[in-house]
Amino acid sequence: MYTSFYKLRAEPFLLTPDERFYFESSVHSQAMAHLTYGLKRGEGFIVITGDVGAGKTTLVKRLIATIDPSKIVAAHVVTTLLSGHDLLRMVAAAFGLRDLPADKSGILLRLQEFFDATHREGRRALLIVDEAQNLSEGALEELRMLSNFQVQNAAPPFQSFLVGQPQFRRIIAHPDLEQLRQRVIASYHLGPMNNLESGNYVLHRLKQVGWTGDPSFPMSTIDAIHQHTGGIPRRINTLGNRLLILGYLDELHAFSADDVNRVAADLANENDAVDLGGPAGPANDQALANQTGVAARLDDIEGRLAKQEAFTRRAAAIIQQFLTFISSEAP
Repeated sequence: MYTSFYKLRAEPFLLTPDERFYFESSVHSQAMAHLTYGLKRGEGFIVITGDVGAGKTTLVKRLIATIDPSKIVAAHVVTTLLSGHDLLRMVAAAFGLRDLPADKSGILLRLQEFFDATHREGRRALLIVDEAQNLSEGALEELRMLSNFQVQNAAPPFQSFLVGQPQFRRIIAHPDLEQLRQRVIASYHLGPMNNLESGNYVLHRLKQVGWTGDPSFPMSTIDAIHQHTGGIPRRINTLGNRLLILGYLDELHAFSADDVNRVAADLANENDAVDLGGPAGPANDQALANQTGVAARLDDIEGRLAKQEAFTRRAAAIIQQFLTFISSEAP
């Protein structure tokens, strides 16, 4: 909708993690340094935590994109609440193993055979577990047991990176997971970006889709974006997307801090009143009024576009008839 208005190749603030939009802020570069350190060590566990929307999955996808497949076989799994047995099946499937046996011992044997074959090829296996806070104590213990696999007297053929939300640190602090903690060789918490980085992040994503300065984002606007998002990438994406929609609807080519405040207020009202299903009241009524106003403006734009499309079709038909007539009259 707004991409053609601002002459952008694509939407710059999609919520889906995409490593092509990876932005190396100070905190993301530190997290990446821990991951690359782990790759060089080739053993043990690396733990990366961060708040919801901090950019953990984009970081992981960026890492995978830079890995040399001739040296490392990487598998990325996103966990739900799984038992240890189910996790083993997910890990085996992520490494491409098919027709898995039903019993745990059979799955472990298949994984051992896979690690052996990978080692003979001069490669090693890397498992990246996303949303690791969902892992049960039993599932974490199974991962630790996998790290015990050996191939002759060589370095371990298997390594795990555990990526999750902050509560994962409390989970692995449990006394029963002491052996796992001893195998964690590096750990980092991915925090928010600062004000300057938030602004550079916004401009970076815009430039990735062909932005050339329209719309403009003055420093006061960047300050407002950082203030409302706390430097969390996903929050910036949500606010940025809605801001561009507002710009399209109101035909804006420069955003002010007031524009940001207006969009942030709309989002806050929607989250606090409508999404939570709160009782009717001034906040809820205001949120509904905001949504109704936006919907009405969208309907108006769609109506105008429909008329323009109909006019274009009629004009094309008339031109076609004229060309046909000219062709028939030609000697």
